[in-house]
Amino acid sequence: MTTDSTLAATADAKLAISGDNNTKLTKEEQLALINVNLAEILNPEIIEKVIDEGRAPRIYWGRPHCGYLVPAIKIAQLLAAGCHVIVLLADIHAVLDNLKSTVELVGYRAKYYERTITALLKAVGVPTDKLEFVLGSSYQKSPDYIMDVYKLATLVSEHDAKKAGAEVVKQSDNAPLSGLLYPILQVLDEEYLKVDAQFGGVDQRKLFAAAKDWLPRLGYKERAHIMNPMVPGLQGSKMSSSDPDSKIDLLDAPDVVTKKIRKAEAAPKVTEGNGLISFIEYVLLPAAQLLGKEGFRVDRSRDNLEPLVYTDIAKIKADYESDVLTPQLVKPAISAAINELLTPIQAAFQASPEWQEIATKAYPPEIKVKKEKKVKNKGTRYPGAAAKLEDAKDEATPEPATENA
Repeated sequence: MTTDSTLAATADAKLAISGDNNTKLTKEEQLALINVNLAEILNPEIIEKVIDEGRAPRIYWGRPHCGYLVPAIKIAQLLAAGCHVIVLLADIHAVLDNLKSTVELVGYRAKYYERTITALLKAVGVPTDKLEFVLGSSYQKSPDYIMDVYKLATLVSEHDAKKAGAEVVKQSDNAPLSGLLYPILQVLDEEYLKVDAQFGGVDQRKLFAAAKDWLPRLGYKERAHIMNPMVPGLQGSKMSSSDPDSKIDLLDAPDVVTKKIRKAEAAPKVTEGNGLISFIEYVLLPAAQLLGKEGFRVDRSRDNLEPLVYTDIAKIKADYESDVLTPQLVKPAISAAINELLTPIQAAFQASPEWQEIATKAYPPEIKVKKEKKVKNKGTRYPGAAAKLEDAKDEATPEPATENA
C-alpha cells in the first residue's frame, strides 16, 4: 500500500527535479503532501472537494512562532502541495491572551515573523507566491466583524468558551474577560479570511471542534481543520518559548545549535518521547525531501565506516532501537543538518539592517536589575556576640563631663 509519506516524497522529488514551481501534481500527490505527518484532520472531504474543483485550498495558520520549526515545515509542505497559505499575524489575539505583550511590541513581532518565516520557506526551496501575511487588526476592527463577535457572545456560553480555549489561552484565577473573547475571534477568522481550512497543533482540537459548531450558528459554512502532533522538545518535554534549550530558534548561531543538541535528552534505544528522533521525523527529513536531497546523513568516518543515509523514519527508528544509530552518532548529524538548513536564513538576516532593527525592537534585551545584598541577621547566640554587644553599648554610652580645675 502506498503511504502518504511515500507519495509526499514522490511529489517533493518531482518538484525538485523539475525546478518549476508550476509543476502539476496529481490529486493524490497533493493530498499526500497536505496529510503527511499530521496527527488528525477534521472534515478532509472539504479539502478534497476544493481540489476537485480545480482551486488551490486556502489554509490559514494563526499561531506562528519562529522558534517552532515543526509547523513551519508543515507550511512548506502545504505550499509545495499548491495550497494558498495565509499566515495570520494575530496582533489583537496576542494582546487578548492575558495581556502578555504590549500593542507596540506585538506589532514589531508581527513584522519579525513575516521576514523570518518567509526566509525559512525560501531556504527549503518552496514557492512563496501563494504565501500571504495578514495582520489581524486589518479586519478585526471592522463593524461587521465586531457585530459577529457580539452575536457569538450571545450564542456561546461561558463554559463552552473556556473549554474551547483551555489548551491555548493562559488560564489563571480571576482571569480577565479577554480570555473568553480569544476563541471567538479565532473561530471568526476562518470566515473573514475566506479559508477552506485552518492549520494548528492538536492542542487546538477543542477550539477547532468549537469552530465546527459555532460558525453554522451564524449561517457560515464549516471548515476543515488539519492538526500537527505535539512534538517533544529537545529536553523530552513539550517545546516552550520560556525554555530556550527545548527548541531551536531560526537565528541560533552554529555553536548554539551544537550546544543545544549536545545537551538534548536522548536515551539509547528509546524512540518514544525522544525529541531528537522527532526532530528528524518532522523537520530534517521533510526539509531534505523538499530540497531534493538524498536524505538524512549520519557520518561514521571516526569509526572508518561508510555514512548512513536515511529517507524513511521507520528505518531510523529501527536502527536507533537496535543501537546501530547511537546518540553519539545522531547528535552531530542533527547539528550539521540544522546548521546547513539555517545558514541561508542567517545570511539573509545579517544582510538586512532593517530586519536586525526589527528583531531588536521585537525582542528587546532584558535589563537585569542588581539586587541589593541583604545583611544576614545572625542573632545574639553566635560566638563573640556578647563581646560585640558590650562594645556597642560602650560606644553608645557618653563619657561623664569633667569640671575644670
